Amino acid sequence: MHKDEVHRSHRLGWLRAAVLGANDGIVSTASLVLGVAAADASRGSVLTAGIAGLVAGAMSMAAGEYVSVHSQKDAEEADLDRERQELDDDPEFELEELTQIYAERGVDLATAEQVAEQLMAYDALDAHAREELGIIAHATARPIQAALASGTTFAVGAAIPLVALAAIPIERAVPGVGTISLIALAGLGALGAGAGGASIARGASRVTLWGAAAMVLTTVVGRLFGATL
Repeated sequence: MHKDEVHRSHRLGWLRAAVLGANDGIVSTASLVLGVAAADASRGSVLTAGIAGLVAGAMSMAAGEYVSVHSQKDAEEADLDRERQELDDDPEFELEELTQIYAERGVDLATAEQVAEQLMAYDALDAHAREELGIIAHATARPIQAALASGTTFAVGAAIPLVALAAIPIERAVPGVGTISLIALAGLGALGAGAGGASIARGASRVTLWGAAAMVLTTVVGRLFGATL
């Protein structure tokens, strides 16, 4: 009987960008809001700073993700072009190279040669991309997907402390926004860990700890500058 197996590696590209974007959106915007609120600014000033941080952060995350992932994509395509040329120039050497790769993994030489010949006949470039270069079709770089995932989830994450700020009296903004943001971070960490098949408790505690450190630091800075200005 065939058993369906669930694997999550195909999610790694967009999942990494989405979790990073949402996490950064919550942490950076909450920290900004708490720092400004701790300096005794008005609700309007705090909201303006938070909204500006949301827009700037979302665009920055999207642009940064696009540039970095596109650089990876360019490198992958350059490697594939080089491998394509090598297959055209010396297919026998490439066959021997693929045979040796399988042999080094424990396949006996005769079987390794048969497997290499069949894979080369079916799709030589795909076989060498996977086995020699480590480039797998479902895990290749997708810059536009990564940029959209990162920018959108940053905005969604950043909206959480802003909505909390709008609903909480300004004099209670620091504890209220901080608490809600940490709860959101814990949920995000658990969600990301669960989607990737990792420990939910570890994922939640990791992002919550770092988020709390950032918020405490910016709150302290806001209070210090608010007291001296």
